[in-house]
Amino acid sequence: MAPFNDYYKGKRVFVTGHTGFKGAWLALWLTSLGAEVTGYSLAPPSSPSVFDAVRLDERISHVHGDILNADSLTDAMQAAKPHIVFHLAAQALVLDSYEQPVETLQTNIIGSANVMEAVRRTESVETLVLITTDKCYENREQPWGYRENDPLGGHDPYSASKGAMEIVCAAWNNSFFIPEGRVAAATVRAGNVIGGGDFGAHRLVPDYVRAVMQNRPLEVRMPEAVRPWQFVLEPLSGYMWLAVMLGRDPRKYRGAWNFAPGDNTCSVRELAETIGRVSGVGTWKDCSAGSETPHEASILKLCSDKAAAVLKWKAILDIDRTVDLTMRGYAPFVEGDTGRMAEVCERQCAEYTRLAAEKGLPWASDHEG
Repeated sequence: MAPFNDYYKGKRVFVTGHTGFKGAWLALWLTSLGAEVTGYSLAPPSSPSVFDAVRLDERISHVHGDILNADSLTDAMQAAKPHIVFHLAAQALVLDSYEQPVETLQTNIIGSANVMEAVRRTESVETLVLITTDKCYENREQPWGYRENDPLGGHDPYSASKGAMEIVCAAWNNSFFIPEGRVAAATVRAGNVIGGGDFGAHRLVPDYVRAVMQNRPLEVRMPEAVRPWQFVLEPLSGYMWLAVMLGRDPRKYRGAWNFAPGDNTCSVRELAETIGRVSGVGTWKDCSAGSETPHEASILKLCSDKAAAVLKWKAILDIDRTVDLTMRGYAPFVEGDTGRMAEVCERQCAEYTRLAAEKGLPWASDHEG
């Protein structure tokens, strides 16, 4: 197999937010494909973390920095001379945005504008992929998935910041990247991403794993909330394949893209029960009665028809396999052997690529897409 048609071999790639869960997985996957990765980020948002467990700072060029510091960000990017930029740095939690609304808006909107300006000032950059979220859509509690041309919105500060980020990114695309002609840029939206090593706050699977490690039942506050759950490598494969295709035909592939799970959209209750059944560990209890928490959407679905039709990309994992890979990825932490996390991640990247190749996905095959 030649994942991504060997596109990343020898490519210089700049990743913001590489100390976070998704960013660390992305940086590690890129290095395994032969890319020269520079990461720019604040300290890991949790302890433990994938970043620390795999010793990512020893595998890539690690720069500690804040995307709100425009000069530092630009200096780091110009020094790295990247061909491709993936922007993942963000304040990524709905509940935290209620506690830090202004900081959330600053990081997700102004920080993203700083990234785009740094790209404009770095002549080596050819491709820019900006990661937002499915929560950028105006949530109408509808039972079908949101498409890329649905209205943007946001009830809470986090969702609003990501909807606004999408608008700002589109403005930079139309005002600068397209007229200037050098950078091909796109935004990408995924669902609720899960996978080994995520220990972020207020997330179902990390909370489940913490409860297992502390030998107590998980307390679930919104068991009937419906979300699009997906294994971390599913959307990452979409982001990376999109970057390849942007390099081939910027006019065809720039803009907004959804990378959603297949049939994995289900309630929190169903996911918690699946984790217990598949992994054989942990219990949970319904604590929704009388609980007072800030507003969160009760149903959220995402549609990837555009990615399927144009990029020939699709999610390939059912909910059982998603949970199995996720819980196997947590094993080094649960068992107190985090030194083998890098091997676990690399083996899961290889396993997922093999499964995608068996499904005939062009990004995982030897032939051109």
